[in-house]
Amino acid sequence: MLAEVLSLRAINRALLSRQRLLDRPALPAAGSDEARAAMVVETIEHLVGLQAQAPFPPYYGLLSRLDGFRSDDLASLITGRVVVRIALMRGTIHLVSARDCLPLRRLLQPVMERGLRSNFGGQLAGVDTAARPAPGRTLVEAEPMTFSQLGQALAGRWPDHSAAALAQGVRAFVPLVQVPPRAVWGQSGRSRHTSAEHWLGQPPHAEREGSPAPVPGLADLMLRYLGAFGPASVRDVAAWSGLTGLRAVMEQLRPSLVIFRDERGTELFDLPSAPRPGGDILAPVRLVAEFDNLVLSHGDRSRVISAENAKRLYTVNGVIPGPVLIDGFVGGMWRLTTSRGMTTLTIELFGPARERDALEREAERVLAFCSPDRSCDIRFGPVT
Repeated sequence: MLAEVLSLRAINRALLSRQRLLDRPALPAAGSDEARAAMVVETIEHLVGLQAQAPFPPYYGLLSRLDGFRSDDLASLITGRVVVRIALMRGTIHLVSARDCLPLRRLLQPVMERGLRSNFGGQLAGVDTAARPAPGRTLVEAEPMTFSQLGQALAGRWPDHSAAALAQGVRAFVPLVQVPPRAVWGQSGRSRHTSAEHWLGQPPHAEREGSPAPVPGLADLMLRYLGAFGPASVRDVAAWSGLTGLRAVMEQLRPSLVIFRDERGTELFDLPSAPRPGGDILAPVRLVAEFDNLVLSHGDRSRVISAENAKRLYTVNGVIPGPVLIDGFVGGMWRLTTSRGMTTLTIELFGPARERDALEREAERVLAFCSPDRSCDIRFGPVT
């Protein structure tokens, strides 16, 4: 029996629906703090984390997905240790819930080790892999440290090796979280790290001490990925996670999944009950965050951005401006700048001006969130 073919627009609408960018749920009214916090955490967990190389894009990622979102809805979760920032998928920093932090980190350990070998393996030759993490853990648990501070402290023990490489060696084997005030709205701070176990009040290697933490298997992770990013191919899951050897796991899951193909014949897997609203559904304008998961989590990104527009969005220095979604696809980019008390939101469109009124309304929403007490301006033109 031939698998049903999904059009590009149908795949796009399914993705937007999973990402909560098609219909934006509303947070409970102000004052319902526990209910609001629970909904924000549920959103972060549904998305399997938010990309967070920079401190503040997760705020805008949640703003684009939750109506009524306020900065304190996330800031209080960071200071309250309910969510944390830690290297996970592809070895990049993600904002995840405390519940997800250690289980995901253990599952993605091969990604961390492969990145260390690729980038710093030669500089760590002669340093016992088993001996390196313990002193690093002791240092960061005594006092949160920047990588520079950690490397310099370790260099006293291994003086013939790069301090930067030694710090990264600890990062690869100790789950390090960035501590506040880093990423707390309205504050600034260097990236200082401690172990996730210490920050969250859990013993190291809890699974060896009689109190096992739930470690998800690859199958569970792939099902969560499909719930947030599907329908998707095995290549898509690998591009998102950085893990290899996923084909066999997907084959084990095949009987419980529904199978589609895209217009080029690529096999796509999905959860039977996941929403697939169809390509004829209208997609609202959205201003998505810098580095957003939406544009970084597939091997085939054509479901949300064309190859031509990707060249304009993905800059050579690795900084990805906020994408502008028009009719569900990336049709431009946006950026905030502040000068002399004025906050300006600039929108650069990749084609003819479309949906200008809707773009202005969405821009006003962003400015009301980030600069409620400043003069603001919206401009259409090149993002510099």
